[in-house]
This record gives sequence, C-alpha cells and structure tokens, in this order.
Amino acid sequence: MLLIAASQALALPPGENAPAGLRWDQRDGAAALLHNGTVLWQFNYGTNQPKPFFHPVALPEGPVLTVDRPADHPWHHGLWFAWKYINGVNYWEPGSGAALSDGRTEWRAAQVELHGDFSARIVLDLRYRPAGKDPVLAEHRVIEIFPPDAGGAYLMDWSLAFTAAGQEVELSRTPIPGEPNGVAWGGYAGLSVRFANQLSEARAVSSQGLVEFKGGTYRGKASAMDYSGLLGQREVGIAILDHPDNLNSPSPWYAIRDNTMRYFSPAVLCFQPCTIKAGQTLRLRYRVVIHPGRWDAEKLRLQSGQYSHPRSQ
Repeated sequence: MLLIAASQALALPPGENAPAGLRWDQRDGAAALLHNGTVLWQFNYGTNQPKPFFHPVALPEGPVLTVDRPADHPWHHGLWFAWKYINGVNYWEPGSGAALSDGRTEWRAAQVELHGDFSARIVLDLRYRPAGKDPVLAEHRVIEIFPPDAGGAYLMDWSLAFTAAGQEVELSRTPIPGEPNGVAWGGYAGLSVRFANQLSEARAVSSQGLVEFKGGTYRGKASAMDYSGLLGQREVGIAILDHPDNLNSPSPWYAIRDNTMRYFSPAVLCFQPCTIKAGQTLRLRYRVVIHPGRWDAEKLRLQSGQYSHPRSQ
C-alpha cells in the first residue's frame, strides 16, 4: 500500500515506465542506483563519515544536482540531515581547528534493501551524544526511495523519529534577526540540500508563490518548496514537501541564493527551539522529489495534497 500510494504523486505505479539501463551498485558503506553506468543517486553511510548523506543526486542523463564538502562549507553533504544545537552542543560543524563537531552523530550498520523494481528502503538507528559523554537523543530513520518515472523524476520519503534519553532535550539553532544575538544567517537545522556550485538562474518557489530573497536569504512558512535552476542547458530542481503532522507545520523554510551558495531546508526550528521531554518522541516526515524542469506553486500544492492525503487502493 505504501509503495502504490507514494508513487501516485507522480502518477505512476512503482517501476512502471522507468528508464532502461538501471542497475544497483553496492559496496562497503555506500549504495547507489546507476543509469547507463552513471550514478543516479548514492547513499553514503560508512561510519567513517561525519553523517549519513546522499551524493551524488542526479537525473538520468545528468546532471548532478548536489555538491559534497564544498570549500566554503565542508560540513555540507549534498542531501543530508543534521541538527545544529542539542542542549547547547554543536552537532552541525566542527569547532575552529577541530576535525569533528563537539556533538557526535553516530550509527552502526545500516539496513539497505535494494529491490528488483529499483526501489530501495534504508533503515538507520542513530544516536547523538556530546564528545566523551552518554547519548542524549536517539533517532530511528527510514527512507523509502522510488524508481524514476519515464521523465526521470523520483521520490524519497523520509521518516524520522527522535527520542530523548534520560533527560529533557532542547533542539535549537543560531538565533535569527530580531532575537538576542540574532544574525542574518541564523535559523538553520534539519533536512538540507546543497546544490552544485554551477547551478545558475536559481529560483525558489513555495506553495505560496515565488520566493523573494532579501540579502541572499529567505525565511517563511509553506507546505512545500521547490528550488530549481540551470545546470548546463538543462532545467532541474528538487522539491521538498512537508507533512502536515510535522512540528510547526506548515514548515518554516530557510533558503540561500547568493554569489556562492544555493541551499534550502525545511528548517523546522527556524523560528523557535523545541524541547523533547525525557522518553518522549518527536516525529518528522518529508517527501523529496528530484525532477527535471521547474515546479510552480500550483504544482507544489497539488503534490502536497497527494502526499498528505494519498488515495487508498
């Protein structure tokens, strides 16, 4: 039922009309779907990585939409999830001169199921702990990935459950303008996409309409956002749909479009921190759609409605 309902958002049952030339490539710490020998998507989950992440993320016949470890922010990893502060400890990036962040994101072997119809299911159990101390937060993560349709678009459905350990946990972020010590670049934490540096003519559209960047950044609320541009001569984009059951739904968004960076995120904590009481669980769900072309607000609203209320079969 889940496979059928999720694929209806692209009006195709699982695997039907998928492009020819697909095959799996799995090795220690990575699993990838290849199209005619080129990586379509790759999930990197080796425990030597700072965080599990997707890169490359591409379309059939190219191009690659993401970048991993860009020189300006080497802690950015294509398509990935990271908290900023947990109980005041930084889990996002390393400290000055350090190789690792003060907060450690850890996991053991991932369960990676690669199916004959070129769908996949990834299950991870993660824990978050300050260096040298016991974990304060546990996460159960499930990512369902669906095969590309005839046009090359494909879905990733993310389900994340965060449970506080023996004490209350505060999830927070860098303060934003209007708050004490707020800065123009504050507000980020959560699921994120860092686009290839070559992406040109970038624009973002939410389910409310065209996004207006001020000083290169945008913050707002909407049920979905699409970020698109040109790579070579091809229009490409990634849309993220927020589930209505999520905290702070419709989602807060944080997006950047400046001379060096193309980035966006359903930044669940953008406007306020969140507290999880000991033993309680925070659940988040998102749909990520990698697609050719550019989506508009009407397309986002349609896709959001189908994601939120899938037709039963």
